[in-house]
Amino acid sequence: MREAVFGQLLDSVPDGVFAVDLQWRITSFNRAAELITGVRREDAMGRRCCDVFRASICESACALKHTLATHQPLLNKVVYIVSAKGERIPISISTAMLKDGRGRIIGGVESFRDLRVVAELGRRAREQDSFSNIIGRSAPMRELFDLVPVLAASDSTVLIQGASGTGKELVARAIHEHSRRRPKRFVAINCGALPDALLESELFGYRAGAFTDAKRDKPGRFALAEGGTILLDEIGDISAAMQARLLRVLQERVYEPLGSVEPVRADVRVIAATAKDLRALVRDGQFREDLFYRIHVVRLELPALRERREDIPLLVDHFIARFNRLQARDIAGVSEDVLARLMEHDFPGNVRELENAIEHAFVLCRGGLIEGGHLPPHLRSGGVGGAMRLPRDLTLGAMEKLLIRDALQRHGGNRAAAARALGINASTLFRKIRALKIQKPDKAKTVGRG
Repeated sequence: MREAVFGQLLDSVPDGVFAVDLQWRITSFNRAAELITGVRREDAMGRRCCDVFRASICESACALKHTLATHQPLLNKVVYIVSAKGERIPISISTAMLKDGRGRIIGGVESFRDLRVVAELGRRAREQDSFSNIIGRSAPMRELFDLVPVLAASDSTVLIQGASGTGKELVARAIHEHSRRRPKRFVAINCGALPDALLESELFGYRAGAFTDAKRDKPGRFALAEGGTILLDEIGDISAAMQARLLRVLQERVYEPLGSVEPVRADVRVIAATAKDLRALVRDGQFREDLFYRIHVVRLELPALRERREDIPLLVDHFIARFNRLQARDIAGVSEDVLARLMEHDFPGNVRELENAIEHAFVLCRGGLIEGGHLPPHLRSGGVGGAMRLPRDLTLGAMEKLLIRDALQRHGGNRAAAARALGINASTLFRKIRALKIQKPDKAKTVGRG
């Protein structure tokens, strides 16, 4: 009778649960285990667990074997099993010892949770929180998503300003892809990486005989982008002479290839990008004022990653999915400790630095979950210069509370402004504040925060 009740209880649990004896033969197998693995209970009972699950750790690092050898339970380890249909399934496993009434070890028990639903929800969230490969749900990114189609509808010159690694080229490409020029090319060139002579030939091309090695005509980037869009990245680094040449292109829509005496008309949409403060360069006489106003028809300011920390989990999921695809890996995600460390770091290299950190972790991670030791050295100790210090072993719920408190503090307790910064409705924020019992910050403590 007791066994029947115990079996009913196990079958009511949503996680898969099975038990083994000391010969590793399955003695219990609940209904959820059947559903997740596709193996019927009667086919599993009495068989060795490795023959049923065919998991990624069965041969070399069996979790139950480790628990029985060390007497230490295991919690929430991510591994992969192969279902009866041959499908690789990500699961999170926990293990414990089984003892009889006298306290003798008679076997082990393992519970496992199907992570496919979590992965699918993550995929849907990424689709909803992205726009043309730009990831974000924060208020600044939502505003950007709304603005890109508006800018794409016109041919006006756009200036994109933002620190290195914030995604200026991604935004420029998104503008092109939503414009009438989409069927033609999007061409990008880093103006700061080339000396004047080479930059001129790269932009405008040359005619055969223009110089000693010019055996044939070569089209420049403006010619390649004809009918499409050209991105002039790092425009703040070009010389005064090149500024004058670009000004003529923008004013008259013509250019002259090297060695040519005939101007060529340019039907190209120009987008400029820079990490520098062009207004300051104009004041210092290092950038032409007339060129500044030519490229400053519409300006986009991209936020630094530290100004939209709530987007970090989304970006982490995005990069993990991308590297899994590129490297044929099956990493399920990052531990809560790793996420806490990433959330507190200031990321002077912005999104590019975060991407590099995840790629670094992929090189070192041999299991199913990225842990602290897989991060680059400067992130293993919790980062440097973070504006918000997060405690270790932080749960996702506690992290949400800290993010809300930080947003309230940054906006002097203004709930409407904090809600906009977090990318949620003010009513949603109010409910969370009440549910989490968050106190309104002292205004005196907000003075001097950057």
